[in-house]
Amino acid sequence: MAAMRIIVIGAGIVGLASAWWLARDGHDVTVLDRAPAVGQGASHANGAQLSYAYVAPLAAPSVPRNLPKWLLSGDSPVRVRPGLDPGLAVWLLRFLTACTTRASDRATGHLLALSALSRASLHEMMQATPVEFHHKRNGKLVVLSSAQSMRDAERQMRLQATLGSRQEALTAAECVALEPALATIGGRLVGGIHTPEEEVGDCLALCEGLAGVLAAAPFNVRFRLGTEVRGVRREGRRIAALRTDAGEIDADAYVLAAGARAGRLARLAGIALPVRPMRGYSITAALRPGNAAPVRSITDAARKVVYAPLGGALRVAGFAEIDAGRDELRPERIAALTATLAETFPDACAAEDLHPERVRPWSGLRPMTPTSLPVIGRTRVANLLVNAGQGALGFTLAAGSARLLADIVAGREPGVAAEAFAPG
Repeated sequence: MAAMRIIVIGAGIVGLASAWWLARDGHDVTVLDRAPAVGQGASHANGAQLSYAYVAPLAAPSVPRNLPKWLLSGDSPVRVRPGLDPGLAVWLLRFLTACTTRASDRATGHLLALSALSRASLHEMMQATPVEFHHKRNGKLVVLSSAQSMRDAERQMRLQATLGSRQEALTAAECVALEPALATIGGRLVGGIHTPEEEVGDCLALCEGLAGVLAAAPFNVRFRLGTEVRGVRREGRRIAALRTDAGEIDADAYVLAAGARAGRLARLAGIALPVRPMRGYSITAALRPGNAAPVRSITDAARKVVYAPLGGALRVAGFAEIDAGRDELRPERIAALTATLAETFPDACAAEDLHPERVRPWSGLRPMTPTSLPVIGRTRVANLLVNAGQGALGFTLAAGSARLLADIVAGREPGVAAEAFAPG
């Protein structure tokens, strides 16, 4: 396909990776975002895990039995706050419909294929344009605290083994032997799933590094930051221009990669996307000298909390609040993460570095679909494409999602089943 002028709406990791692959194909790319800097949404301080082999969808067969406590408990790690939004009610119904073994297994297969493409694509990007973002392969250990959760995890592991994943089930003692920092909570563990080839990285640092690379030759990508899309001007089945607070901006094609705002922006063009905001929280705590922090990424499945070592700090992230996308940072959630860190890894951080003003609290909205499958490809608006809905796996799936998008634009045979992610 001939080179085009393409506007990518969204300067998070998904939008920037999209810009990288599109510019590499020779397109004239502009990245537009309402934030004044890149990586200000869900990319800013996410869980930092590149979890290529652990991609089970949130919609799982275990969800219906847990739903009552999610609805009724104020401190549940997963919380549903329906409110009065009819669109959210429809989304939740579709989510519950996807909570079957058959649907979950099918989604797992597609997500694993996309994550494998993403790993290869990110490594190719970094080889071509090295960026420092504390990236390393340190492995991941998911620890379980009940016999039922261990059975569910082992079933998922067996399914993923048939699809090419390399994982191993460990006893509680083996988990502590592998990661001695877990000794404090060893008494409540029943086992874990170890994935030795998983990776870790600072997503915001990658966004900032990519922005610098993209702005320079040979990519020559332009950035229109601090520019908000307020509408579109349609001509027939095409978008003629974006209406922004800086005036109209036109291009040959438009890529909607705006994360949790993708659904609202798509409606401006007359497109319905099944993308809803799901709020998550994190803290980033400095590690003390001679610390006893985990070396690997850790996921505590019972508490829905993840830990990722990033240089001299530990990123702790957790909670999933499915709601109407309120803009808030709830102090009790940050306090809960800090308390969980202090209890789980008491020798990792100095006490003074766990004060609320020192743990660098963050809250952000992740773009979630009912099936956890992102939406990638062309829409019924002829020159509008979408790359959104990666949910809690945005960092993991960004490079592969962007490569798939670029393949669709170029008319190349993609490396995954593109129809599984097609809008509509």
